[in-house]
Amino acid sequence: MAGSTSLIAEKTFGVTIEKLNKSFDGVPVLKDISLEVKPGEIFVIMGPSGSGKSVLLRHVAGLEVPTSGSVHIGDFNPADPATRQQIHLALVFQAGALFNSLSVYDNLALYPREHRLGNEAQIRDRVMHALQILSLEKAVAQYPAELSGGMKKRVAIARALVMEPQLLLYDEPTSELDPVMSATIIEIIAALREHTAVTTIVVSHDRTLAMSIADRIAIIMDGRIRAIGGVADFEHPANPAIANFLNPTIDLKNPRFKQLENDHE
Repeated sequence: MAGSTSLIAEKTFGVTIEKLNKSFDGVPVLKDISLEVKPGEIFVIMGPSGSGKSVLLRHVAGLEVPTSGSVHIGDFNPADPATRQQIHLALVFQAGALFNSLSVYDNLALYPREHRLGNEAQIRDRVMHALQILSLEKAVAQYPAELSGGMKKRVAIARALVMEPQLLLYDEPTSELDPVMSATIIEIIAALREHTAVTTIVVSHDRTLAMSIADRIAIIMDGRIRAIGGVADFEHPANPAIANFLNPTIDLKNPRFKQLENDHE
């Protein structure tokens, strides 16, 4: 690849969330959320299923509007369409969200083509460089239906890189992956931050991911932030609910297991 090709944004942005509340049909989902993500850090938001972590990420991406409170990327409101002209934000969706009718190459080329970010030769350099970073050169002509789950995740990350993001968001990047591929995705996220210094927010329930790559971690439960801190702060958490979430124990003597046993007799 040409040495001049770069996918590194010149500037990164922090994120500030203040007293954010979100309700759907009168049911509160996010409750008085306040946190700050520093420029250039990897910030992991963890929580059990249904805790509101993906809804929170959608607010940062500008896909949801707060019921009350505010979200800012730098000085910009992500829900304002004009913000997209000021900030390069990329969201790696949980399922990849690739276009099934397009090849891997065309999935990556779609954004620079639509935004006229160079001629076709320049776009090809940009796309192939992203594929090279993710070791996907051989998949360039394949279609999403021909890819494994892990490869789809890597293509989705490569597509995000083509946008030269200043803020990179991941929604459950290791979900539905085997342990080996999960480890690969974790390594990729860490390596990308080292090479691009992009501000990275990851929503995940994956303890291994969080403890491996996070600069800081926030735990969200029942729509509220229960704790924020560095990795060391969560190695032996004092809060029983957080401790059980990060290091769950299984009690085979629990009455519910006995009931399941009786149901199958």
